[in-house]
Amino acid sequence: MKTLKTLTLAILLLSCATAYSQKYKPAPENLRNRKEFANERFGIFLHWGIYSTFAQGEWYLNSGKLHKDEYAKAASAFYPHLFNASDWVKAFKEAGAGYVCLTSRHHDGFSMFDTETSEYDIVDATPFGRDVSAELAHACRAQGLALHFYYSQLDWIREDYPLGRTGHDTGRKGDRQDYDSYFAFMKQQLGELIRNYSPRAIWFDGYWDHDSDATPFDWRMPELYSYIHSLDPACLICNNHHIAVIEGEDFQAFEKDLPGQNTTGFAPDQKVSDALPLEMCETMNGMWGYKVSDQNYKSVPRLVQLLATCVSMNTTLLLNIGPQPNGELPALALDRLRGIGAWMDTYGSSIRGCGPGPVVSGDWGVSTAPTSDPKTFYLHLFKSPGTILEVPLSVKGRVRAVKALKNGAALSFRRVKDKLFVTLPSELDESDYVVEVRMR
Repeated sequence: MKTLKTLTLAILLLSCATAYSQKYKPAPENLRNRKEFANERFGIFLHWGIYSTFAQGEWYLNSGKLHKDEYAKAASAFYPHLFNASDWVKAFKEAGAGYVCLTSRHHDGFSMFDTETSEYDIVDATPFGRDVSAELAHACRAQGLALHFYYSQLDWIREDYPLGRTGHDTGRKGDRQDYDSYFAFMKQQLGELIRNYSPRAIWFDGYWDHDSDATPFDWRMPELYSYIHSLDPACLICNNHHIAVIEGEDFQAFEKDLPGQNTTGFAPDQKVSDALPLEMCETMNGMWGYKVSDQNYKSVPRLVQLLATCVSMNTTLLLNIGPQPNGELPALALDRLRGIGAWMDTYGSSIRGCGPGPVVSGDWGVSTAPTSDPKTFYLHLFKSPGTILEVPLSVKGRVRAVKALKNGAALSFRRVKDKLFVTLPSELDESDYVVEVRMR
């Protein structure tokens, strides 16, 4: 049995007991990480845990109305013998991603890292016995990708977690709810993640579990954020809470929607921050966690168009994959990664280090621009407009050159007042044909 390091925890808790009430001022190294993160524009999300063994998605404990004790037995069958962190990261890097975000602990409470808080983790509860988070952290460092950790605020198994609007059928008695106890547990786990794995960011989820409470639930997030920043001022924090930014957060997350949209119904009141980097998370197929019957993967054209659209809205795309229980990435996911990578090899300069371009989006596509070059912008054509592309152009100055980014071929153009006309090749075979425009 592991020994709880209670004295160390008590000291750490005391050290930030008063700091959280102060207005958050990000450290210089935190601001550098924000800029680095925003410039990458593309990351990979990984929903992986013992829920993968059921092949029914990451919410199966809740949706299947399983008893928590029976569900926990799945840990004894979790043996991802084909897992190779270096191969995973290599595939992500070749796709053009700049970072990876792994579910360190999802709503089922199972920890995908070596924790002192319980033995309900991948090292102690599975025959696999390896710390996949440590292996992934090492592979990311070796190949130059940043590591982020997803961390669930809610728990469908722990008795001290106060019941919210989910997880009512998992067999918890409900008479031992104690948020002080649960809060201390989260702090200890988050301390382990930061000290032992050095992630660039912590990505919270589950805040919404108490959004229907008659009395507003106090998650004590500023205190938790302050604790994280006291351990590592450079660590970025975001929260998938579907509301306006909370003091202490370093970038803003949007779930399956672009900033300002609410097609999912998750975030009717989520105000878009004009001060923080933005990130949209989206699934590659339908589910977040592995589901064997979910083969409805989005096409490469659709995915690269989504990526370009995100950048045109000053947003980073976090694209999800649900790894298989044997430790492999699904074949269709790898196929999509290769397709995105091939496109990024050609057009990556219109994505990395870019933000919104000066041309208003339309049926033709979107516009992006390098943040370091005010004289250049890109037109992403999602469909052929015919032989002549006509777009509004309100920026002042003369157009110096227009070319196809794919091969550098010059394209004929003319500007008439606030419109730009570009003569295109007769056939555009790319799903996102990119035109580079340079101003004088």
